[in-house]
Amino acid sequence: MKIKRQKQAKKTISFYKYNFSFREPFQILIDGTFCQAALKNKIQIKEQMPKYLMGEVQLCTTNCALKELETIGKQLYGAKIILQRFQVRKCAHLKNPVPASECLLSMLEETNPHHYFVATQDHAVTAGLKKIPGVPLLYIILNTIVLDKPSQTSLNHVQAVQLGELVTPAQQQSIRSLKEEQGIKDGERRGKKRKRKQSNPNPLSCLKKKKKGVPTPSLKKTEPGEKKKRSRHKRRKAAGGDDTAAPAVSNT
Repeated sequence: MKIKRQKQAKKTISFYKYNFSFREPFQILIDGTFCQAALKNKIQIKEQMPKYLMGEVQLCTTNCALKELETIGKQLYGAKIILQRFQVRKCAHLKNPVPASECLLSMLEETNPHHYFVATQDHAVTAGLKKIPGVPLLYIILNTIVLDKPSQTSLNHVQAVQLGELVTPAQQQSIRSLKEEQGIKDGERRGKKRKRKQSNPNPLSCLKKKKKGVPTPSLKKTEPGEKKKRSRHKRRKAAGGDDTAAPAVSNT
């Protein structure tokens, strides 16, 4: 069973690497519900997470998730101690904390540009992140960490990109960087079209066309089967009595 889970996890990670540019170290965004489930099932997150994902990981959380555990009190004190060991990523709710589920979904934005894995047992977070393409989901079931299969939203997004209907976030970022290098802003044209100046006509095109010469008549050719006429030579008698050949006269 463990080997089967490893193979399925490897296949899913390859999907996110190839289609959504995920790279190591993998950033795992964790909330209090996941830490509580790990504590209950005696799972060492720091030890088991890199082994299961077969790569280096960075475990992180948000300030809102920590504040939520503080407000609940002693019931989740152990989960709070575990969550405090992880890196705290800045969120937009530093002055006015919001529920952890809302904060985690806001960290993903529309396309998960920071390539977060989300580790949670919260059904509200699970339902929300399945609407965002390219978000791997981790949860605990039967004393084991499980990487969920890609959501239908992610599969539809990949299919649309392959058909040329969408542009991947990585391609969008490269387009933006190229525009910044060229100094082009969005919606701005690179250059104005130049108007053509009216120019005088080409003097060579105004010259009259020369008349073609009259073709020379072709020499009469002898038809096949027709005999050629021989030219006769007249001989003249010279004063010394020698015969000299007269110029040939052709019969016409």
